[in-house]
Amino acid sequence: MAKSKKKYYVVWVGRIPGIYETWNEVKDQVHGYENAKYKGFESLDAAREAYENDFNKYVGKYIVSKNSSVSNYIVNSIAVDAACSGNPGDLEYQGVYVKTGQRLFYQGPFKQGTNNVGEFLAIVHALAYCKKHGIDLPIYSDSRNAMIWIKQKKAKTKLFKSYENQQLFDLIDRAEFWLSNNEYPNKVLKWETEAWGEIPADFGRK
Repeated sequence: MAKSKKKYYVVWVGRIPGIYETWNEVKDQVHGYENAKYKGFESLDAAREAYENDFNKYVGKYIVSKNSSVSNYIVNSIAVDAACSGNPGDLEYQGVYVKTGQRLFYQGPFKQGTNNVGEFLAIVHALAYCKKHGIDLPIYSDSRNAMIWIKQKKAKTKLFKSYENQQLFDLIDRAEFWLSNNEYPNKVLKWETEAWGEIPADFGRK
């Protein structure tokens, strides 16, 4: 498994603005803080330079293309994310309430999974959770593949089924069945990491 690159995080607007080295530290400063502004960088020098500049250069109105832009995210929402140690490897996923950082659900670890599968299951879990509790909040994911699978109501994974991940494939079957037999008002939205920093449900293992 390749070693993850270390990231540095700038918090321009939060409880205590500054430069942080872990995502957990950043969450303490921004979760539940209205209009928090923060972003991750690949080096300490880049983070220092960004911190000395106006956050509007880096977050908020982030230009995606000449004809489109991304505004700030909806604070009153749910964010989901997955983490996988290896590919395939031990998989876990979770969902949090963005406004407060409260964890709403967590599942795992599951043997011999992939990140895309975890992202897919996390979105479906969030949709089912919202339907059960009568919640119509938007749901954020940073996985385009998982969002496509949600629209297609099918996890088009290339993961090989084995004895070790049988439980995971059972969950995939249940998730696909749920999508085919339920309607929901929740919007599933893309979390724009480059504009807003790591998704609030991130496991902090980048």
